[in-house]
Amino acid sequence: MIRLLWDPPPAPTRGPKQKLTLDQVVEAGMAVAAELGVDELSMRKVAQHLGVGAMSLYTYVPGRDELFELMIDRASADRVMPDRALPWRAQVEFHAQEAWRMYQTHPWLVRSNLWRTPLGPHVLDAQEDLYRAVALTGLPQKRVAQVAGLVESQVFGAARSAITDTSVSARTGVSQDDYWASRMGFWSTYFSVERFPTMAWIWEGGGFDDEYADASWEFGLSLFLDGVERLVQAGG
Repeated sequence: MIRLLWDPPPAPTRGPKQKLTLDQVVEAGMAVAAELGVDELSMRKVAQHLGVGAMSLYTYVPGRDELFELMIDRASADRVMPDRALPWRAQVEFHAQEAWRMYQTHPWLVRSNLWRTPLGPHVLDAQEDLYRAVALTGLPQKRVAQVAGLVESQVFGAARSAITDTSVSARTGVSQDDYWASRMGFWSTYFSVERFPTMAWIWEGGGFDDEYADASWEFGLSLFLDGVERLVQAGG
């Protein structure tokens, strides 16, 4: 699999001309995942998308899991690197925004395992540049690795929550507003201000309004980076 990520075989120069390329197979896999979701991703459905027999795909990739790794690496190729002239914090924030954009462009990525990302060139290019940006803080190696990992986790978790809700809405036809509207009776029947006074206080102050929820991941990232700045000032 590592070789397939880094050194894919060239098209054969002898014998019958191949109908497809590995790039076309990967792009077809991404199209199937975008349309149907990762759970429906299979060699058979990718073959149907390409209009070929399923067995012919095994000429290009060993199986579904390997195809998914290639898809993840290909999606990472879309990420833009920050301007190296910017301060470290601005560069890290740029990385976070690019990761968020990547997840919005390729929602199926939230079904990947963040801690077992493919060792592909594009995945590692993005990780290397994030480490480089965090290392500008002057923090020791362990802290650099921790900060970079927490930045990635923050964006991944927020994207997964948002995309999962969107997916549920599309699958059930019930939007988030519809979901809560269908439960309006709960508040007058079971909710008690005496039992949940803090929740009531936040609600009355507009703390649960959508305008705040939509920007919550950026707020969380900002608080986290504030903490990193204090860590840098304290000498790591």
